[in-house]
Amino acid sequence: MTEIAIIRCEKNLDKCPLKSCLKSLVNKKAAFTRYLDTSSAGVFTCRCPGDNVIELAKRLKSKGAEVIHFSTCTFATKTPKGWRVEEGGFCENIDEIMISVHKEADIPCVKGTAHLPKGYIPIVMA
Repeated sequence: MTEIAIIRCEKNLDKCPLKSCLKSLVNKKAAFTRYLDTSSAGVFTCRCPGDNVIELAKRLKSKGAEVIHFSTCTFATKTPKGWRVEEGGFCENIDEIMISVHKEADIPCVKGTAHLPKGYIPIVMA
């Protein structure tokens, strides 16, 4: 069983309860299809400009997380035509943040959770 953590953006904190992300994790859908069996290792919120996220990732790893997924809303936007990467997401620095987390916390990171844009293949830093 893979222990998966999710880091979300504070800009979506009051709008999204993560229901779709957690449901996708449990049902191995969207960005979680690569796993045979999944379990939630926790959820944290990244605060702009991302200064807290490395410590959050280290804490998640110490609690058993084997991989961290960054929510789709960090890099994509919901539009009338569906979720789109071209429109950007809440975080303009998501790639740099993920690279830092992967290196500093020594844990694989995946860009995406639920609501993947059409044709999007989750980027994995392992």
